[in-house]
Amino acid sequence: MAKAAQPVLGGPEFLRLLARLSDGAMPASSPALTDRLGQWVDWSRAVALSGALGGRLPEPGEATEAAGDVLDDCAQAHASLLASISEDAEAERLLDLAEAAAAPNFASLRQRYRVLQQAIQTATGRLRGRLRDQLVQVSPELARLAEVDAVMEQTLTPREHSLLATAPAVLSARFERVHGQPGWRAAFRHDMRTLLLAELHLRFHPIEGLQDALRSH
Repeated sequence: MAKAAQPVLGGPEFLRLLARLSDGAMPASSPALTDRLGQWVDWSRAVALSGALGGRLPEPGEATEAAGDVLDDCAQAHASLLASISEDAEAERLLDLAEAAAAPNFASLRQRYRVLQQAIQTATGRLRGRLRDQLVQVSPELARLAEVDAVMEQTLTPREHSLLATAPAVLSARFERVHGQPGWRAAFRHDMRTLLLAELHLRFHPIEGLQDALRSH
């Protein structure tokens, strides 16, 4: 069976960044996925995963779009999101306002961060579904992989969302600590950008696994 896309629920890089930005208030690592998966998968999800792993292999379906188009869209989406994070004129404008303000106010920057988070979530969710559709069309083996990935996404996404939702609060607390310090703006902008890039990497990890499986056939 093709190697499944491995979820990065613990997101070690992301967690290390959160721990650093919170000055150690959060742990830098989490229990291994294999140690905690059984506690996170509820009974109904466990049955669905068992069904996806066992039983008869599904038959390939009819192609609705070219695999190359989906792979190209994955690359374009990643590049677009990367540019949105790295060259964010709106964040720079909000930092201008924050730098000029006597009292720190992270509200507008928090909203901007959440907008970018939502863009990442929407794009990656759509691409992951399209890649699964492609795998179903290639072979029974890859159709099984698509089934497993779908169950894993349904099971683990709530935990992932819970983890990622902590980022704005961590950044808000850091903003309060560093605002007004020498060179605070460039350092904070770097922190905000780096955390979003880590989230982008985390969310694209299963997509990259599905792409590798599709390219291998």
